[in-house]
Amino acid sequence: MLLFKRKRLLLASACCVILLLLTPTHGESNSEQSYKMAQPLEVISCPLTPKLSSQLKLHAFLLWFSVGFLMPIGVLLIRLSSNAKDAKSVKRLFYWHVGSQIVAVVLATAGAVLSISNFENAFNNTHQRIGLALYGFIWLQPLVGFLRPNRGSMRFRSAWYLTHWLLGIGVCVVGVANVYIGLLTYQERTGRSARMWTVLLTVEVAAMAFVYLFQDRWNYVVRQEEAAALGDEQSEGSSSMYPANDHKETVVVVVP
Repeated sequence: MLLFKRKRLLLASACCVILLLLTPTHGESNSEQSYKMAQPLEVISCPLTPKLSSQLKLHAFLLWFSVGFLMPIGVLLIRLSSNAKDAKSVKRLFYWHVGSQIVAVVLATAGAVLSISNFENAFNNTHQRIGLALYGFIWLQPLVGFLRPNRGSMRFRSAWYLTHWLLGIGVCVVGVANVYIGLLTYQERTGRSARMWTVLLTVEVAAMAFVYLFQDRWNYVVRQEEAAALGDEQSEGSSSMYPANDHKETVVVVVP
C-alpha cells in the first residue's frame, strides 16, 4: 500500500512539473507563441554547422549516459543492497551507488555547460525548460543524499528517505522523457532520422523497468524460500528432540 501511494505521488509530481514547464510565460503574446510554433526549428535557431552538430551529439550522449543510464543503474544498485546477505555486500553496493551518482552528476554538469556555452538558451521550447529544471534537481539530489540523518531519528529518517526516493525516481523518469524530447528535437533540427536511437533507448528503459519491478518479486520469492527452509529446520529439530517411540514395551510379570 505504501509503495502504491509513493507511485501515485511520483506520477502526480511529475505531471505538475511538466505542466509548469509547458505553461507559456506572461511576457509573450499569443500571436508570438503561435508564430514560433508555426515556424520550423531551422528558422528560429542558429544555422547548423558540422561543429554544432558534433556538439549536439556530445550533449545528447552526456545527458543520456548520466540521467538515462547511470542514475537508473544507481537506483537498481541501492535496491539490491536490501537483499544482500552480509554487511560487506551492503557496503560495496552502497559505494557503487554513490560512485555512479557522482559520475552522473559530473557528466550532467558537463552537458549543461556545453549547452549554455554553445547553444541558444531562450528557453522557449519544452526540451530546454525541462532541462533547466532537471539540472536543479540533479544537483539537489546528492545534497539530500549527503544530509542523511542517523538511523536513530526515525521520523527524520523516514522523511529523508521519502524525499530522496522521490527525487531519484523523478530525475530518472523526467530525464529519460527529456532524452526522448531531445531526440525529436535533433531530428527536427538536422532532418536526420533518430528512430534507431529512439528504439535503442526504449529497449534500455524497458529492460531497466523490468529489473526494477522484478526486484520486488524476487525479494518476495527469496523471503518465502527462507521461511520454508526455517520451517523445515524447526520441524527437524523438534523431531530430534522428541523421537518417536515406535518400539514395543515388554512388561515382565513375576508370579510368586
